[in-house]
Formats: sequence, structure tokens, C-alpha cells
Amino acid sequence: MPVDPICKSRVPEDTLHFTEYGGKKYCFCSPECKTKFDHLEKSVIRLKRSIAEQEKISFGKLRKDIIKPGICTLCGACAASCESITIEQRQPKLVGKCTACGVCYNQCPRTITTEEGLIGKIRNAYGARTGIKELKGQDGAVVTSMLAYGLEEGLIDCAIVTVKSEEEPWKPVPVVATTYEEVVEAAGSIYSHSMTLEALMSAVKQGMSSIAFVGTSCNIDAVHKMQKSPYGFLHLFMRANILRLGLFCMDTFHHEGIREFVEGKGMRLEDIDSMKIRKGMFEFHTSNELKVFDLKELDRYRSSSCKFCTDLAAENADISFGGVGTPKDWTTVLARSGIGYEIFNEAVDNGYIESRLLEEKEMRNVLNLAKMKKTQMYSVIRRQNL
Repeated sequence: MPVDPICKSRVPEDTLHFTEYGGKKYCFCSPECKTKFDHLEKSVIRLKRSIAEQEKISFGKLRKDIIKPGICTLCGACAASCESITIEQRQPKLVGKCTACGVCYNQCPRTITTEEGLIGKIRNAYGARTGIKELKGQDGAVVTSMLAYGLEEGLIDCAIVTVKSEEEPWKPVPVVATTYEEVVEAAGSIYSHSMTLEALMSAVKQGMSSIAFVGTSCNIDAVHKMQKSPYGFLHLFMRANILRLGLFCMDTFHHEGIREFVEGKGMRLEDIDSMKIRKGMFEFHTSNELKVFDLKELDRYRSSSCKFCTDLAAENADISFGGVGTPKDWTTVLARSGIGYEIFNEAVDNGYIESRLLEEKEMRNVLNLAKMKKTQMYSVIRRQNL
């Protein structure tokens, strides 16, 4: 016997109260239930269709990501939006056919599926690369180009950046850069955590009034809190305008761990010219060869705090930059605040940067990686429950 989608009661197949929508017949126990369906359920079906056109997500994904790890809140949103789901023994259960429409997953309060939820608020997204011919850097060298523009146009007094230690190869050293040459020296990624806040405080105390701060999401969050906090540092930050330039970050690794790994592979840190994480692989470039290893081989050296971080794209930055989504030698740029948007586009207008709007498929790649970062906490909880 058919089930009334509104009250969930069973009704005879020859009921006088029915309607057809989207190629399917829906039966009702009364005119009141049919009227409710006409006003409410049709909008849910339209939502299912629009989501289904984008991505196939079955109940199995909800079970894997949310129900089995014990993250489900028992709010009932999945059962309320799908007639094939019910709540039994304090868990959502599939009792009918799943069409992989994705509604249950997208309505769940524990999943993160919207653009803003995954990468934060943005004004615009770009693909960009440097407009300075002789400049080389990580991906499109856009961060270095932004800093060059700010310094040469007098918009910033200094930039807080990270360079490699002269005594210990590839050990990060935060510095206060005031010249183009110092900014260029800091070009490229170092996959170990840099304690840049000490350099920032030094610049503020030196009387620098306009400062560009470059860092990953955790350091950007620290600056954001220090700017907002009434406890201790607010009086210092009222003396300086800080432009927060955030770097995409999936993982960092202990410097000692990277050294141990590199030496274990028959290499020396001092011989490595650059490092790059790309598509789950860790690349080590020397003057005459490229060695590539599965990123999982470095898991034991991964910073413990990264296991709990859910922010890929430095959501509290004025502008965020990363090598995800765009082709080789290009940078993905997310302009967030008004000042970030204006300064980036001024740098473009003045020839320091070449840019275009980020393509839909490129943004999709960014969102997919951001989703992995957001949901890694589910895996942590799952491991703890095993």
C-alpha cells in the first residue's frame, strides 16, 4: 500500500486523493494532506532535483560521515526531507529506495556543503600570476608580487614573511621585510610552522604603522583575535593597520621530521631548492632532479595541531592565496575584505599581477579540498570511537 508522504499513514491505492509530480504518483489519506504536499513537498522535490544535477550523494555517505562516527544530532532533518528515511533506535535508517538526490546529506547540520561554509566569505575569486617578468616563486608568485606592489607604492611599511635559516637548511625564520630584495628572499613555501607573531609584535613596537602579514590560517586567526581582543594587545594594534594575507594550508610538518625523512631517502636538505605538495604527493626539487613521494609517508612527522584544523583557505584573511584549483604556475586568489579586494585589483591595474576570474571547475577543486579539511575531524572522532 502507498504511504502518505505527509502523515506517513498507509492509504489504499484507489484513493481519491493523489497527485502526480516529477513522473511519480503520490497518494494521500485526505484533501488536507494533499494540499500540504502541494505547498510544501513540491519545493522539496525541486530542491532534490537541483542538488541531484550537481552531485550524486546517497544515504550511504550520510551513514559513513555522520551516523557511524556518532556525530548525528538526531534532529530529524534527513527523515523530514525524505520519505525513504526514518528514525529507529536513535539513528536515521533507510527504509525505502535511495535515489542519491543528496537532500539528506545537504540538510544535515553536521555536514558542510555550501561555498561559504567551506572557504568562508569572499568578494571575488581569481586565477592569477605575477606580472613581474624576472620574479620566480611558489605557484604564480602572486603573494610576492602583492608585497612588492605594497612596498614600492608606499602602501605598507613592511611585511612579515618567512625565510629559510642560513644555519639550518629549510628551518623557518620569521622576519620583518622592508625591501623588495627581502620579500623576494622569502618567496616559496616552507612546510614547517613559522612563529610569525613574534616578528609582527616587533614591527608594531618599532612603530610600523602599515604592515602586511603573511601566514597560514592558524597564524591569521591569531592576528584576527589579537586585533579584536580587549585582553592585552588591543592598545598595540590600534597603532597599526595590518593587511592579513592568508596562505592555503592542508598540513605542516616538524622541521626535524622533514630532515629525518629527507636523509632517510638519501638526500640532504641543503641540496633541495624547493618543495611542493601537489595532488597527494610531496615533491623535492634539486638542481638536477625531482623526487616525489606519497604524502602519507610523512604522516608521522605531521604537526599534531593540523589533525584538528578545519580551515584550508585562511578564512579570516583579507586575501587568501593557494596553489589549489588553478594550473601550474598560477595561484588561486580569494579576495575577502574591502581593503583586500581593492589592493589586489590595484596591483593588477598597475601591472604587478595578471589575473582572470576563477573558473567554475577550478573553484570546485578548491571546495573539494576544503571539504576534506573540514571533515577530517570526523575521522578523528571515528578513530577515537574504535
